[in-house]
Amino acid sequence: MLDLIDTHCHLDAPEFDADRDAVVARARDGGVHTLVVPAISLDTIPATLAMRQRYGCPVALGFHPIYERSHRDAHLPALQALIEAERPVAVGEIGLDFFVPGLDANRQTELFAAQLKLARDFDLPVLLHIRKSQDQVLKQLRRFGIRRGIAHAFNGSPQQADAYIAQGMKLGFGGNLTFERALNIRRLATSLPLDSIVLETDAPDISPEWAYQQRNEPAYLPRIAGLLAELRGMDPASLAQATSKNARAVLDLPAMKD
Repeated sequence: MLDLIDTHCHLDAPEFDADRDAVVARARDGGVHTLVVPAISLDTIPATLAMRQRYGCPVALGFHPIYERSHRDAHLPALQALIEAERPVAVGEIGLDFFVPGLDANRQTELFAAQLKLARDFDLPVLLHIRKSQDQVLKQLRRFGIRRGIAHAFNGSPQQADAYIAQGMKLGFGGNLTFERALNIRRLATSLPLDSIVLETDAPDISPEWAYQQRNEPAYLPRIAGLLAELRGMDPASLAQATSKNARAVLDLPAMKD
């Protein structure tokens, strides 16, 4: 049986409301024993925490940058109180998105900085959203001395990848690498040190090639892992073991029970 960790899965999303139990069962039947669920806003945190209560999912708490218009300054003390009370495995999903049009870059940066300060104060890793903002995110990580976390859906240059790894980050790979045209992602996923890589789905988003424009789900992770193992010339079980070891190290997750 594979031992896989989906380090980024929005299991609390409404897309799973109709069949969430079955989604989790399919994932676990395929060897995906741990699903890390990040929050996206203060309003969604109760649903995120419900995933931990119902399925034992590790959770991350934070405010997603693309919803910057819904985040208020008054939400930050509430987030701090929730982090203190609930002890998530990370602060996330946080970061910067300079790809989606119409977002306020300055406001995103203010919110990101405030949440990095929380991660530093609580000694927690971060789950990072990075789109068209690799250098700016890295600048803020250095500013606050953040040395542990995951760069979700990483798609920067090899030099930027090296800089994130030097900063203590693991790099997340998922459905994007299943597309033959995703040359940069495939080069990164095959050439980077194995101890820098973790696996993820971002379900229900970033569906793999075989489910293009359909709902993504964590049960697809074994096939994604199998493709990455093939690209790297590895045995799938060995790749699963290595990436799960990386995930456990960066997020302080327990070992799988026999």
